[in-house]
Amino acid sequence: MDIILKYFPNITEKQKQQFAALYDLYADWNSKINVISRKDIENLYTHHVLHSLGIAKLIQFKDGSKIMDVGTGGGFPGVPLAILFPKCNFLLVDSIGKKVRVATEVSSAIGLENIQFRHCRAEEVKEQFDFVVSRAVMPLPDLVKIIRKNVSKEQQNALPNGLICLKGGNLEGELKPFKKTAEADDLSMYFEEEYFKTKKIVYVLI
Repeated sequence: MDIILKYFPNITEKQKQQFAALYDLYADWNSKINVISRKDIENLYTHHVLHSLGIAKLIQFKDGSKIMDVGTGGGFPGVPLAILFPKCNFLLVDSIGKKVRVATEVSSAIGLENIQFRHCRAEEVKEQFDFVVSRAVMPLPDLVKIIRKNVSKEQQNALPNGLICLKGGNLEGELKPFKKTAEADDLSMYFEEEYFKTKKIVYVLI
């Protein structure tokens, strides 16, 4: 939990409590339904919560923004972002029902009121959002094809509407089709921990 305060020192008391509650909740659910690698649960705050919050280093969503998290799994990056941006609205989507259940139960336990869940494929979601976010869910060209319909033309944030992805490894091939509309930054620009040396945040203008 200290690592969250290291990079986000201005969060409220309520947000601190919500972030602090995540470890026990995920550890408990993970023992019943495996949403995070069993070995990795010890690294929940660095590898999952802080990693998700890397998106907040790229953009501070304006109040009222609508964000869809595609392939949310156990709730990443959607749940940490919903804690950080309580006046934005989040829809978390995943095709695996048991993962959606974990994310739903965790959110309910910490009292998140700005978040909804849907057990479906992203192709089935018809609504529009300011941003779509995801964490290493599929190759970029495939993802853009699916979510293009979901990005609203009406702008309200400092960054034009689009897709924000958290990814690792060599992205050269994935970024090729988006030379003029995408940018990739190293998360190590924002976070000094070893884990982030190979992690990137990718923004695609839609």
